[in-house]
Amino acid sequence: MNIGKRLEGKVALITGGASGIGAETARIFAAHGGKLIVADVQDELGKNVVLEIMEAGGQAIYKHLDVTSEDAWAQLIDETRELHGNVDVLANIAGISGRDPAMKVQKTITPGPLIEDTSLEVWNKIMNINVAGVYLGTKSVLPVMRKSGGGSIINISSICGLVGSFGNAAYHASKGAVRIFTKATAVQHAKENIRSNSIHPGFVDTPMTAPGHSNNEVAKVRIEATPLGRFGVPRDIAMGCLYLASDESSWVTGTELVIDGGLTAH
Repeated sequence: MNIGKRLEGKVALITGGASGIGAETARIFAAHGGKLIVADVQDELGKNVVLEIMEAGGQAIYKHLDVTSEDAWAQLIDETRELHGNVDVLANIAGISGRDPAMKVQKTITPGPLIEDTSLEVWNKIMNINVAGVYLGTKSVLPVMRKSGGGSIINISSICGLVGSFGNAAYHASKGAVRIFTKATAVQHAKENIRSNSIHPGFVDTPMTAPGHSNNEVAKVRIEATPLGRFGVPRDIAMGCLYLASDESSWVTGTELVIDGGLTAH
């Protein structure tokens, strides 16, 4: 059966759209007829993603966005409304692991420090981007979705938002917060036909995980913990985003879509 384009005419705003899962989600949304606003702070990479989409016949524009700025969110939503009239899909994909940006190869099993070795500065930075960014995006888009009769909010959490680990507690805490915030949004706005769901990736090959996967010992531990025996790729997660963005998931809200190769099944 040929379903056809699954987002025909829908306006989708994607944060973290310049690389990794965000970039692949943008490509797939555009291929399925979505009108894309690709937002990030990595301007050159983001503009390249948009150029690629447009050369393939898709519709997309790039916007610089600091997800921790309420004013920046307000401006972006106003500009999107002026251009398209509404926002049907918000994919909150922007996020950080908390590792040292200069790290090329990860030396330990997890990229972040133990609790006692985590500075308040690092803790706050992770929380501001991973949690406040999702909150501000959601808060900003709710009035637009309400006015247009509904919409879909997709928040990227992690398997780290479901289970604990022996390191990087700040990252885990941030992703756990995203999980519960997603459910609160779903319950509070279901009567307005605004759906909210979280996606929980396992170990996916992206720029964020590259330092860890560049260490053969770390990569071996992660692969052995994954029953399907391979790392995920951004497309694996982007296809989950496509489902939650489409009308095929019109009766799905407040749920957790785990895409992890079976890791959390045991």
